[in-house]
Amino acid sequence: MVSIVVPAHNAEVTLARALDCLLDQEIVDWEAIIIDDASTDRTPAIIAGYVQQDARFRTLRSCAYSAAGARNSGISTARGRWLMFLDADDWVDASFLAKMLAALKTAPDAVAAYCGSRRVMPDGELTPSSISTEVAIQPFETFARRCAIHTHALLVDRETIVELGGFDVSLRTCEDWDLWQRLARLGKRWVMVDEPLAFYRVSPNSLSRNSTQMLADAEIVIARGFSPDPRVKYPASAHANGAIEANGRPASEALAWFALWNTASDCGRGSRSINPQSLRALPAGRKWAHEIAKVVFDGLMVGSLSVPAQLAARWDRFGGSLTELIIELGKVWGDPVAGRRVQYHLEQMLLDFDDLATPRRLGRTLGIRVDARNPTPIELPEGIDQIYAYLMIDGRIEARVQFGALGTVTRRHWIELILNLVPPERLAPQKGAGADTSNMFAAEALLSTAGRRSDRDSHFGKLARLAAEAQELVRSSAEATDTEPLAAPRRAPAADDHDNDRTSFWNRRFATEDPWNYGSPYEQEKYQRQLEILPAGPIVRALELACAEGQFTRQLAARVGHLTATDISPIAIGRARARCSDQPNVEFGVLDFSADTLPGEMDLIVCSEVLYYLDDLAELRRIAKKFVEALAPGGSFISAHAFVLGDNVERTGFDWNTFGAQAISETLAATEGLVLEQSIQTELYRIDRFRRLSPDDVATEPMIDQVPIRAPIGIGVARNIVWGGARALRRDVARSERRQRIPVLMYHSVADDGPAALARYRCTPAAFGSQMAWLRANGFHAIMSEQLEWFIASRQPFVGRPVLITFDDGFQNFADHAWPTLRANDLTAEVFLVTDLVGESAQWDAVSGPPTPLMDAGTVRRLTGEGAFFGSHLATHRAIDGLSSSDLAAELLRSRMFIERWTGRPTTAFAAPYSVTDRRLGRLARECGYRIGFGGRHGPAGLDCDPIDLPRIEIRGDRSLDDFVAIVEAVLE
Repeated sequence: MVSIVVPAHNAEVTLARALDCLLDQEIVDWEAIIIDDASTDRTPAIIAGYVQQDARFRTLRSCAYSAAGARNSGISTARGRWLMFLDADDWVDASFLAKMLAALKTAPDAVAAYCGSRRVMPDGELTPSSISTEVAIQPFETFARRCAIHTHALLVDRETIVELGGFDVSLRTCEDWDLWQRLARLGKRWVMVDEPLAFYRVSPNSLSRNSTQMLADAEIVIARGFSPDPRVKYPASAHANGAIEANGRPASEALAWFALWNTASDCGRGSRSINPQSLRALPAGRKWAHEIAKVVFDGLMVGSLSVPAQLAARWDRFGGSLTELIIELGKVWGDPVAGRRVQYHLEQMLLDFDDLATPRRLGRTLGIRVDARNPTPIELPEGIDQIYAYLMIDGRIEARVQFGALGTVTRRHWIELILNLVPPERLAPQKGAGADTSNMFAAEALLSTAGRRSDRDSHFGKLARLAAEAQELVRSSAEATDTEPLAAPRRAPAADDHDNDRTSFWNRRFATEDPWNYGSPYEQEKYQRQLEILPAGPIVRALELACAEGQFTRQLAARVGHLTATDISPIAIGRARARCSDQPNVEFGVLDFSADTLPGEMDLIVCSEVLYYLDDLAELRRIAKKFVEALAPGGSFISAHAFVLGDNVERTGFDWNTFGAQAISETLAATEGLVLEQSIQTELYRIDRFRRLSPDDVATEPMIDQVPIRAPIGIGVARNIVWGGARALRRDVARSERRQRIPVLMYHSVADDGPAALARYRCTPAAFGSQMAWLRANGFHAIMSEQLEWFIASRQPFVGRPVLITFDDGFQNFADHAWPTLRANDLTAEVFLVTDLVGESAQWDAVSGPPTPLMDAGTVRRLTGEGAFFGSHLATHRAIDGLSSSDLAAELLRSRMFIERWTGRPTTAFAAPYSVTDRRLGRLARECGYRIGFGGRHGPAGLDCDPIDLPRIEIRGDRSLDDFVAIVEAVLE
């Protein structure tokens, strides 16, 4: 049985509704104890009528003059296993008891069940349902900090309530919260019924509107929650000493949240009594802005006796005091931007519930309806910098638009917005209604760009002034006067489609001098090993095939009697001849060793790093026979070539679309008349010496030497290497795979050390290296945001396995650690810079430890020349949802222009600081010249994404390589 305790004091207006809801219950096993607490109206008579009508009603008289005392009287005579406390002005759904008891039946160890609730305003309007899910998870930690359940929204075990001593009559308010806190301290289970079954009437005379008393009582209850409570004889051991601050807000913060709700409730009544001291413990961080706005919103509802849909229309009643509260919060936090952030969040919440039947002018936002077929200019009232509009067609809401506004929104401005949001066919008037509005709009839109800046006070006029100011700042800055040219990446000249013969191919290669960096330590070490493998004894006549620009020719000349150095490219031969002009034993000639006859009777032929370029192995087999014929009996043939993945994908090799050292060596060894004598092999290449057999020669086992590579490997070489072999080749997946989405990876810092609080945002260089090596070995190639935008715009499936690698903030450790790793894996990245702080440090992280240095403009220039890409992380790294629309536009413009100055490229992409966005950002960013944006959404980027609000996947520094692999592979599925 359930015992329902109903305290009533002068409740003649509402009592019948409360008691009728009990008669409507789907189950009948209940008793109701109605306590008349010294009423002087018709309450006793109403009670008597129900007692006479139904024996389940009983009555008591009390002079407690408090709900707590009256309830305790009822508890003392209750007979049911479960207790319910129903105030005389509230009610519950007819299914309340049945559903609550059913939930308790499934949880025999539970001490209470609770449900969702809705407030009922004096005009009968209902607020949305609310329920605190955390009560079912951590009941005590929740009740130590706040009262999360309305009094009549639960059933509790009667014996337990009796043992706890019932309600504390010394508290005028919060007495229910105090009891639920003691009950939760026992550590027993609470079960949740996720339905709004309880209805709480908000009254102008309710004690909950006495903010002074509420705050005083709340302070007592919260203090009890954070300390031992002798009233609870057998607390759970985990709760014996009170709440644990690590499990939630500390006591001071919990009280500040309660004070905020109270203050917002006072604002709702139009009161301007704000106590800043009570709010000082509120967290100021951006992640709390929405939660603070929600609490203020809830307090406003109770204070103004309004449901959400009525609040914006009643702004004049409380807007002034609410604005003072927000200003005061900014002062308390020492950050006006943080206060403005709360204001934007709150005003958006207010307008989200409003029908905008008439214009709503709030603190910073104007809410209006606009005729989508015939928009008219809107002048901004003072202080307004955001428009929230419903676009109307035939009296119905066709679309919603919210955007930052700097000045008058002209008709042409509205037309641009409307054409972006409303299908043209919807703009056509109904039959007989006049001209085709959609065609008229299209014509006006063509003129809109030219006319945007004609009105200095319009939105676009003011945006143009901000752009001019940003341009002047860039021109006048010391950094902007530095005209150091960019070091452009070296690229091979474009191929001529009408000239595809081999000579032209190689002449194009040699159009740039030293195209393979022959003087590098890596190449010089390779030359030295070719000299080491030369045959013993005198070499009278030697032939070098593909001598290129003569770097090895000069070294080989000293070891032979006469050297004929040849190459297919006259350009290369010209440089080689000049380099070896002081070597009298060298003659040069242009020779295509595939097509031309080779000079014969050679003691030595050297042919290195060129056989990959033959058409196929059949051509190699043909040419190998020519090599044999050109050698004198007993002569040597030396070949130096790199290992290529095409020969063996499971071992380290170069990712070239050809055969490599393994196939070349096997083909030469299979050539009649050649035998392998010696081979020097490294992880990346092998140098073989073959001998032409004389008639009486007997082949012997070759000598194989495995040697390490000691020379540093330059980036031009390293970027083509896949260490340890590949699981997939880029060219293979490009042929076979098409996909609808790709991973866009978000990194911040790459460093071994840093503040512990920022570990999540910091990958070690070793971990980052492992991740990039995995991408390379699995066939991924890097694309940039502009390419991603192209795929989305064209609706073309992504080819192969693209990945977009992004870095926020522009730390110097990107240049020091990440960029060399990216280049070594033939990958690139897009870095989003905080332009006002370039060359300084990440002051926004100072609270967590020493700020990390940021790249300077010179480094940005250098990396641009090496193939890195840069975008905007805005100018100051402030979260955009707290910036005024004017400040936001100024940051977008200034940041873009500085990056374009440093990189010499158009800047089209931005990433929102802290991944925080709002409804203004995308449109304003486009107006400031951006096409691509990364906001707060998490996940892969697909062809259906909005390019100005793309998702990314955060790569955390506290996760393993296996976690990284799982994240990326999930996108491929």
